[in-house]
Amino acid sequence: MRLTLLYTGLFLGAGIVLLGLTYLLVQNNLTQHPGSMEVSSSVPGQAEDRVFTQAPAGVAAPDSAKPITKGQLQGVLVKAKRDYKNDTLNALLTQGGIALGLVGAAGLGFGWLLADRALRPVHQITETAGRVARSHDLTERIGYEGPRDDVKELADAFDTMLGRLARAFDGQRRFVANASHELRTPLAINRTLVDVAVRRPDATDDVKRLGESLLVVNTRHERLIDGLLTLAGTENTVAGTDPLDLADVAGHVLQQAAAEARGRGVTADRRLGPAPTSGDPVLVERLVQNLVENAIRHNRDGGGLWVSTRGRDGWAEVQVANTGPAVPGYEIETIFEPFRRLGNDRVRSDRGSGLGLSIVRAIAGAHGGTVTAEPRPGGGLVVTARLPSRVPAPLSAPPGGRPVHGGRPARGDEAVTHSRE
Repeated sequence: MRLTLLYTGLFLGAGIVLLGLTYLLVQNNLTQHPGSMEVSSSVPGQAEDRVFTQAPAGVAAPDSAKPITKGQLQGVLVKAKRDYKNDTLNALLTQGGIALGLVGAAGLGFGWLLADRALRPVHQITETAGRVARSHDLTERIGYEGPRDDVKELADAFDTMLGRLARAFDGQRRFVANASHELRTPLAINRTLVDVAVRRPDATDDVKRLGESLLVVNTRHERLIDGLLTLAGTENTVAGTDPLDLADVAGHVLQQAAAEARGRGVTADRRLGPAPTSGDPVLVERLVQNLVENAIRHNRDGGGLWVSTRGRDGWAEVQVANTGPAVPGYEIETIFEPFRRLGNDRVRSDRGSGLGLSIVRAIAGAHGGTVTAEPRPGGGLVVTARLPSRVPAPLSAPPGGRPVHGGRPARGDEAVTHSRE
């Protein structure tokens, strides 16, 4: 539409300028060549005030019943010439304006057709890019066939870029698959060998202490490799999505983390309201698990942990807050970078590898969501993950029972699970 209006505006502007120039030229021509404005006597010796009883053809006499003089006839001719000039210029403007309007309307229609034809390849490129972005199918191509112009070169460059991206992602997937096997297998073997050596009846205390230390190091390496593979495996894409509720996921994760929380003396306060969404269940569980584990491990002994879920403004939201050391506001964004920790936590191997929040952000981004963090007053951190909300299925009432939603008793829109552990 903008291109059409631009074409039409330029056309109308040129037409207005042309009409104005024509008006000036016609006006100048009528002024310079007005024709004979004099009435002279054809008979020598006639008086200056000779009487005419009949006006020339095309000129109305002032009064047909009375004769007119030469001066009166001269005035009539001047007035007729002036009226003719004004009528000619007015007709030029009126008819020229009407013609310009009609041609402008026709130009608007033809401009729309030409703009649509000219931009059709660009629309095709945009639609293909949108489909690739939504489906993550890098095998699709534009395949534009047309003259060798700028649009053709743009479409070919886009197809070439998609091909290179497809090869790059295929190579990354193969690397992740191979690394998953090549890295996890030796660690599993090491863990088994150390565990067998520690459990031998003739194992000395030194061997047992050494074995326990090796098992701790091996566990940390397994967690580090698992985090790296998860971070690389998301690829900002989600292979498949299933309907799920963040309240169910958070409740399951809190059950699994209950033993670790009790070991640190951390009290968990859960406020789990309905938060329906859709996504990869394994990845979404990993997102919530990393948030909860991060809040427990970076907490003070005997501190607090608050986990809440809710649906709001088209988003399914899970929020995890904890007590702990004060977090400067300028360091909030850095904690989402891989291997970044606050202060000297890099040397603390018992608090993870620094990939937890990076994985959270990668998983949320792969699902079209966001993750934000802010310092908690009094120390600690408040992390909020939002995923696109899914419209819940209609409530169904089983025979003789209460309505259920998602396999759980429904208690209205404000149903919240609130407990302290």
